[in-house]
Amino acid sequence: MPLCLPFLPMNLTYYGHSCFLLEAGGSKILFDPFIRPNPLAKDVAVDQIEADFILLSHGHGDHVADVEEIGKRTGAQLVGMFEVLAWFEAKGLKADIKMNLGGTVQLPFGTVQMVAAAHSSSMPDGSYGGLAAGFVVTTEGKTFYFAGDSALTYDMKLIGERHTLDFAILPIGDHFTMGVDDALVAADWTGADKVIGMHFDTFPPIAINHDEARAKATAAGKELVLLAVGETITI
Repeated sequence: MPLCLPFLPMNLTYYGHSCFLLEAGGSKILFDPFIRPNPLAKDVAVDQIEADFILLSHGHGDHVADVEEIGKRTGAQLVGMFEVLAWFEAKGLKADIKMNLGGTVQLPFGTVQMVAAAHSSSMPDGSYGGLAAGFVVTTEGKTFYFAGDSALTYDMKLIGERHTLDFAILPIGDHFTMGVDDALVAADWTGADKVIGMHFDTFPPIAINHDEARAKATAAGKELVLLAVGETITI
């Protein structure tokens, strides 16, 4: 009889805006690193962040600003849209896992599927960044959705039909992405009862009222988690 090992808890650290570090399955997985230019993350020690993988939802500067620094120092493998990774590969980063919408890759910590995001994408120099994306990640017996900068889109219903989510990481700042109201609809469509907010408060146009946002989530039967920059939770 094969030995069944228990799933281990996962640690999730928020570095502001849409940047998270997930420690799961023996790997450190960094999402959309935008830290040094973010005044809310001024106390984060970027030079001490370790990463085995860096997942990139799209090419905008507020999602890739620290990729080159962290990627070169750690040797992390980039994961993301073909055009985004090709741009960083030309800068000498490790960018073998080039993906496109619908694709799934098996990595040491679990699986990553690239899903559609309703948003634009270009690189910091204005060059073509392919399509914006999100990810469905399965690791340590849990499945979650990282939406990137997506607007509310019916494609999210497919996620709910195809996956059973333990939580979703959704943008809630409005203006450039979904606001709280649309994010709660997205949570319904994807089947996520627990929402971890991102892409809020960084700039004046995306500042939110935290109490109001939590109240709306409670009224919708959802748990909205708003992490402080640098805060770590176990999930």
